[in-house]
Amino acid sequence: MSPRPGRRPQGRLRQSQVISTFGPGALVDLPNYSALVAGLDHWSPAGQAEVHEPRLVAKLEELLNVPGLRLRTPPLDDPDPTAPPTGVTAWRFPEWFITDVVESSAAVRSRLLIHRSALHRGKYIDEDRKKRNVVPIRFVRACRSGHIGDIDWYGFVHRGHDECRRQLWVDERGTSGDLSEVWVRCACKQERPMTEAATLANRALGMCNGARPWLGPYAGENCGEPNRLLVRAASNAYFPQVLTVISLPERDDDVVQAVDRAWDTLQHIDHPEDLENLRKILPPVEAALYGLANDVVVEEIRSRRAGGTSHANKPVKRAELEVLLTSKEEIGSDVPDGTFYARALPRDRWTAPISAAVDRVVLVHRLREVSAQFSFTRFEAITPDAEGDLELGVRPAMLGREITWLPAVENRGEGIFLAFKPDEIKRWSERSDVHARALLLMSGFDRWRSDHKQSRREFPGLAYVMLHSLSHLLLTAVALECGYPASSIRERVYAGEAGYGILIYTASPDAEGTLGGLVEAGRRITEYLDSAFDGGRLCSNDPVCAEHNPDDEPVRRFLLGAACHGCLLIAETSCEQHNDFLDRALVVPTLCDQGAAFFPGTP
Repeated sequence: MSPRPGRRPQGRLRQSQVISTFGPGALVDLPNYSALVAGLDHWSPAGQAEVHEPRLVAKLEELLNVPGLRLRTPPLDDPDPTAPPTGVTAWRFPEWFITDVVESSAAVRSRLLIHRSALHRGKYIDEDRKKRNVVPIRFVRACRSGHIGDIDWYGFVHRGHDECRRQLWVDERGTSGDLSEVWVRCACKQERPMTEAATLANRALGMCNGARPWLGPYAGENCGEPNRLLVRAASNAYFPQVLTVISLPERDDDVVQAVDRAWDTLQHIDHPEDLENLRKILPPVEAALYGLANDVVVEEIRSRRAGGTSHANKPVKRAELEVLLTSKEEIGSDVPDGTFYARALPRDRWTAPISAAVDRVVLVHRLREVSAQFSFTRFEAITPDAEGDLELGVRPAMLGREITWLPAVENRGEGIFLAFKPDEIKRWSERSDVHARALLLMSGFDRWRSDHKQSRREFPGLAYVMLHSLSHLLLTAVALECGYPASSIRERVYAGEAGYGILIYTASPDAEGTLGGLVEAGRRITEYLDSAFDGGRLCSNDPVCAEHNPDDEPVRRFLLGAACHGCLLIAETSCEQHNDFLDRALVVPTLCDQGAAFFPGTP
């Protein structure tokens, strides 16, 4: 990342971090200053590689209404100090700073609040000609539409009357750093606590002006929402909206990989005759396409250019589930560099009373995951629905002024897929105890919706909550022995008309995601199911965890049943719902509910 054009970067990020944590509009603390990641228009075109995934492109084109969209990796920084600047640009933000402690007593520590225009070579020179170090102020303003900017500190401390331009101070009247102990003071004796900035009711920070500084100057838009206080390092400062698909075997992998190798040269070819001439004059193209007929290659080029695939118009997860549920014993192309290869585990290897509801176990030896960021939010994350599609009604914060491409990364890995018998899930969902549990969970969701009136999030269904909870229990059990840390294992839960299943997988940009640990765990799936059930029957926080009522107002865990950090909650990067919609009472009997479990047993 570059702090500004023409200057060497002082901090570096992995490509996967750029689309997951530090994409356009994100706040990042570099070694010497704070910065705001610039929009796509300001990213260097050098050092990028195109990512091919027609199904993902088709979904994003529909979502953004942008035809001809392309996916590219975030640009790599060139380590050569003599080369032109490359990488991701970032703007310095915020523009207000505080100095080191100027006045101190037993009760109060005071620091000068300084605008960047008053700094000289990164330091503030006070009245005594003493150079003082400064750090960016940790408070900024933002709104739910993603707009962000500096707080009008003169207007805040003077309650809207900002004619005074005397020196501002930040007083810490305690040692905890809590907002109640932080006051902003003017030399004219006016002062105001930061707790008032955190209260929306009094509109202390005014109305949002639609500023989008990550897109560059003059990029604002109309807004009108009230400004909210945002702490730069807070976890709610940036939520990337990322769409992820798993590449599916649909066309001849040999053709796909050959076109991948020469795509930059082949992308404008329309006729087999043109390709024939190109192969004659360019030996690298001939080498990439060796043994392939021209008409087959041209068909692949046309299909890829049009974003065409038979899975493109289906919900994201439905297309994946149809492939995983195929009746073939082997799925995909068994070649060393293939993108997808899975084998169904013979039934006699996993048939047991504990797995009676399981219909199919698939060992996914190789898979390719492609993720692309298309927007972001602040204050509240937007999660995919049960089918893996993202909410169309959300107003996105744009990544660039004119979107023609989006940042994407591809990872390769392995996984375990478990399919469940639809008839068993249907019989379970019709039981009276399950209906009672469903009403309890729905009451919590209704309370959550009353606090989030702008959200269009829907309850994913009781079968989804049950499978999601089982996925967390199984992921935790497998992570203890498979060789991968739990935070690097992810899930995909399938619960819809096409069927029911769980995919637990890991994926990374290098070979670390294909070491075979999950496939080996899949061969002993009954042992891990037994461990998962044991972990769900009794939580270290029981009976408090098992007795939790989702509708409990003081606790305000409206989207959780019997679930806490002692049993079901995992790293949010591993969970497709950010640790929402969980209840282990739907999976196994608990201390307080023994009738709603899909897998009955003795607690």
